[in-house]
Amino acid sequence: MPSTTLLEIPPAEQVQMRAILRRTRYGYLLAFHILLLCAAGRTPTEIATFLLCSRSSVYRIVRAYRAGSLGIQLDEAGQLSIAVQSTILMPWLTRSLGALLKKAPRAYGWCRTRWSCATLAMTLQTKHGIAVSAETVRRWLHEIGWVWKRAKLIAKDDDPHRTDRLALIRFHHETLQAHEVMVFADELDIHLLPKIGAAWMLQGTQEEIMTPGTNEKHYLAGALHLPTGKMLYCLGARKNNGLFRDLLTLLDTTYPASDVTRLYGVVDNYCIHKAKAVTQWLASHPRFELLWLPTSCPRANPIERVFGDVHDKCTRNHKRKRPHSTEFSGGAPPPFVIPLQLCSLTPILGHHLQRPSAQRVTHAPHRPSDSRKPDHHC
Repeated sequence: MPSTTLLEIPPAEQVQMRAILRRTRYGYLLAFHILLLCAAGRTPTEIATFLLCSRSSVYRIVRAYRAGSLGIQLDEAGQLSIAVQSTILMPWLTRSLGALLKKAPRAYGWCRTRWSCATLAMTLQTKHGIAVSAETVRRWLHEIGWVWKRAKLIAKDDDPHRTDRLALIRFHHETLQAHEVMVFADELDIHLLPKIGAAWMLQGTQEEIMTPGTNEKHYLAGALHLPTGKMLYCLGARKNNGLFRDLLTLLDTTYPASDVTRLYGVVDNYCIHKAKAVTQWLASHPRFELLWLPTSCPRANPIERVFGDVHDKCTRNHKRKRPHSTEFSGGAPPPFVIPLQLCSLTPILGHHLQRPSAQRVTHAPHRPSDSRKPDHHC
């Protein structure tokens, strides 16, 4: 047993101890200590000295108790009940908050599809008797690793032929001969109505993007040669089998039969790829063969990443009044598809690409190449 209980604790360490003590006894622990000492006849000065708190805290708690605003109530059975007040994220509270987030708000009676900090705070108060503010809940969410971000759309990937189709595509890709070519094809919707995305702005301000009034829709059909990064595309005002046949005709012209005896086109299961006119075109061009991607499996098509880059660099937050003065009848390519010529595809497709380039279907000569580097978002 020590001969004395007197300790010499450095002042800085004592300050830290007091701070921890205030956080851990936040709520009713300090209030009950003060009320019981007051009932025992202790003075505010003695209580403040003993509990390491201020005299104003003693007076404030006594006033709240007398006014009935301290939150202490007697239930029907005569038992004391209190509303839990805590800004400390305890382990049991972490589990409770995580359980709430895993269920939809509708499961707790809310007519909402997403949780907000305010609804979480009210649900915690109703379910567990915890009275906290929405900002406290926001801080807790960050502490347990939750952030506010957009969800992403996914398709139901349940094609029973998924494995067989992907294996067939991989087999042809790995066994390509020198006189054979494989391209990945798809269509891109180009709307005059801009897509809205994040950008650097001065704090407290928000950039305004004027809507065009009447939206205009145009479409692009593209084919990507993965080993070289060559991008072939054609444009049209309608997304139909005629647009896809124009792309097939472009491929037929770009890769003549004297150089390429077999051309594989990897496409999805969109109806225009299976149209009767397309089947007839393929019958008259026997060196062409379509390989089908699994249903609802866009991630298996590398051209989707190229199209995503077009949206990111050109159609997002744009301020154009029209796609192009010449429409799609000739002249320079529309600004919406210039990234297919100017933007390097190497950062998109990684080590698969070597020499990015692009071609299009028009009667006018191609736009000269631009040596400027593409603008990458931050």
